[in-house]
Amino acid sequence: MGADYYSAAVQGPHEHFELGPYTLDSGDTLPAARLAYRTLGRLNAAKDNAVLVPHMYSGTSASMQMLIGEGRALDPSRYFLILPDQFGSGLSSSPSNTPAPFDRGHFPAVTIADDVRAQHRLLTEQFGITALHTVLGWSMGGQQTYEWAVRHPEMVLRAAVFAATAKTPVQNQLQLDVQCELLRADPAFADGFYTDSDDVHLGLSRHAMAWAATSTSYRFFRDEVWRRIGFAAAEEFTLGFTRSHFQPMDPNNLLRQAAKWRAADVSLCTGGDLKAALDRISAEFFVFAFGDDLLFPVEDHERDAAMIRNARLRVMESPLGHFTMFGLIPEDAAAIDDALAEVLKS
Repeated sequence: MGADYYSAAVQGPHEHFELGPYTLDSGDTLPAARLAYRTLGRLNAAKDNAVLVPHMYSGTSASMQMLIGEGRALDPSRYFLILPDQFGSGLSSSPSNTPAPFDRGHFPAVTIADDVRAQHRLLTEQFGITALHTVLGWSMGGQQTYEWAVRHPEMVLRAAVFAATAKTPVQNQLQLDVQCELLRADPAFADGFYTDSDDVHLGLSRHAMAWAATSTSYRFFRDEVWRRIGFAAAEEFTLGFTRSHFQPMDPNNLLRQAAKWRAADVSLCTGGDLKAALDRISAEFFVFAFGDDLLFPVEDHERDAAMIRNARLRVMESPLGHFTMFGLIPEDAAAIDDALAEVLKS
């Protein structure tokens, strides 16, 4: 199932930018690295309408199309929208699609910086873009947004992070460790050398159940908000939403992404000095926190925003917690689109 899930038939049309031999932060070199991406809209003659939208954990470039549409803030008739796939997504170079010697469990560690360097090459070499109207992302997409704003301040005019921090907090790392152990503990995982991702269905199922608990909120279950999105019971939500989301995915892909998330830290480019890293940001910068987010609490966003010149902090209240960005209830969808409009017009 894993290979089918990452096919164009499921993910929709996308393109590949050939990176050639690509040396990662780990020191390993992928002999023929590829960056998958898709675009919507048209780059104007001035090349000043480009908006970069990296995706979240377990997502692909297709996932971010949920934010895009005619008449919405991210309107392809106004902006040239570039949706890159991170390494490990299953579309860009990943454990599931890379030949030996870096196949499956042999795939090397990748970092947020590895993704951003590849995206920078795509923008400059493929499109000749020297400045981005906006970079914005949710969760791991937000981590990539931070990396962009810190590493390439001269290119990023506006930036917005949704439910993401500049450095992954320790509590968040521990949650990720548990999520990953649920995958590895399945005997069928075989240290990452399973034949078919379907064989690891127990690990994937447990992984999904844990995300249902940590990515929503206490209020979501206490107030039975799952009824508002079409489920008759809490168990149906875990089956019909989170489990159906994760079940077709490749476990090695998920683990490489999770390790990248765990290690995310923009201060790596300033010797561990987070304030110095965030001080490099010159963009109009927006920090959006979700009030009931169990993964990225409001307090962590407040700390980051306090270190960024002229950062604008917004707290969005929703019982969906980290899943607010999916827009599963009408008020969330409207609030997200309003937030994006504020960023794009700043």
